Amino acid sequence: MAGPTELESSIVFAEGTFRRYGEAKIGLLTHGLQYGTGCFEGIRGYWSDLERELFLVQLREHYERLATSAKILLMELPHTTDELVDITADLCARNRFETNIYVRPCIFKSAEDVGVRLHDTPSSFAIVALPFTAYLDKSKGVRACVSSWRRADDSMMPPRAKITGIYINSALAKSEAVRNGYDEAILLSQDGHVSEGSAENIFLVRRGVLYTPDPSQNILEGCTRRAVMEIARAELGVDVVEREIDRSELYAAEEIFFSGTAAGIAYVASIDQRPVGEGSMGSMTRRISETYDRIVNGREPRYASWLTKVYNRAHAAV
Repeated sequence: MAGPTELESSIVFAEGTFRRYGEAKIGLLTHGLQYGTGCFEGIRGYWSDLERELFLVQLREHYERLATSAKILLMELPHTTDELVDITADLCARNRFETNIYVRPCIFKSAEDVGVRLHDTPSSFAIVALPFTAYLDKSKGVRACVSSWRRADDSMMPPRAKITGIYINSALAKSEAVRNGYDEAILLSQDGHVSEGSAENIFLVRRGVLYTPDPSQNILEGCTRRAVMEIARAELGVDVVEREIDRSELYAAEEIFFSGTAAGIAYVASIDQRPVGEGSMGSMTRRISETYDRIVNGREPRYASWLTKVYNRAHAAV
């Protein structure tokens, strides 16, 4: 990832124009900072040395979800989805990225005052892009644990939106897991069913069927989650079932993996010190992972619509 000096001089999109990261400032009393009244997206870009091209993955889908998140917080994106696709590609080109990257668009309440509310508060929009390698170490399986923290419930705050303030729920679970010797946490819903990881959706394999918690389990309906389900059905001919999943099913699963924009697809080797299957990557996880990697690196023409090209915009997917 970019260091402080490199980040300071990078180009971002803020206040409707391109500028240096160091020139984009917010005040200490900014509403989004003080009260968590903002939302964001995480978008990956994959560099291909062979094609000398940077592929942005599911750019349109991410901005459509950001628009929904913003609406929940009584905000509206200042640009259409088409405009945001073009702005993001332009931003990456201006930074001359020739590496894998992570793009963080965000919209937040920008009033500088004291008062908890959503109404009558202006908002600001920005996009930051930076070099990015991996969120989880996928060279070995993830050692996960079931967290003592429960997933935030929709009756308290909307977990289907990527709202900045809600991520304290994930941060508490993640740090608890790491401080106890694990790599990642699995959160349960308020009624004790499996929800998701601290920043990833979760999938289980048992008897040839792929299972994942349904949206009623307070999950973030992930773009990568949707891609995994499509790959499993279309490429592997696998049944995908969305339903409530009990904690003990984690221990009985033959394979488990996380999916997410930052994490990609990462297999789980153990949960609560119990091995998942043989403790190594299972065959279905491997096939899905390999297919996904080919797609995001531009090597599966059938999925070209999932990608936006940065440097060859004349032939970019629409």
